[in-house]
Amino acid sequence: MTKEFLYQFIAKNKLAVIASVAGTRPEAAVVGIAVTTDLKIIFDTVSTSRKYHNLVKNPAIALVIGWDKEQTLQYEGLAKIPGAAELDGLLETYFRVFPDGRERKASWKDIAYFVVEPKWIRYSDFNEPQRIEEFSF
Repeated sequence: MTKEFLYQFIAKNKLAVIASVAGTRPEAAVVGIAVTTDLKIIFDTVSTSRKYHNLVKNPAIALVIGWDKEQTLQYEGLAKIPGAAELDGLLETYFRVFPDGRERKASWKDIAYFVVEPKWIRYSDFNEPQRIEEFSF
């Protein structure tokens, strides 16, 4: 399995479940995602959300991507709010997947973006023959 395979799998999925932690309280949410060729994931949220506050305090994040056809990808990494220069490039990737994101960026006063760099990925295909592979970065 290659990095290109992982990229293609993530890219064909527009939604992910993310998990973050505040103290001992876990929190999960569905977010719209876009992925770069180097497997960074970008998503937006509002700065009033629990996930935003959780990730600012503790950048550890887990995502589950894909749940159709018995195939799924678990992704763990560190989330950060990208700086202006980095964000410009990431937004082009994000807006290709979510063209309506341009309107949100222009009109939502509390919109925020996170980028996640992978630390560990597990791809699972439970069809025959079963295939489970892990990657560390």
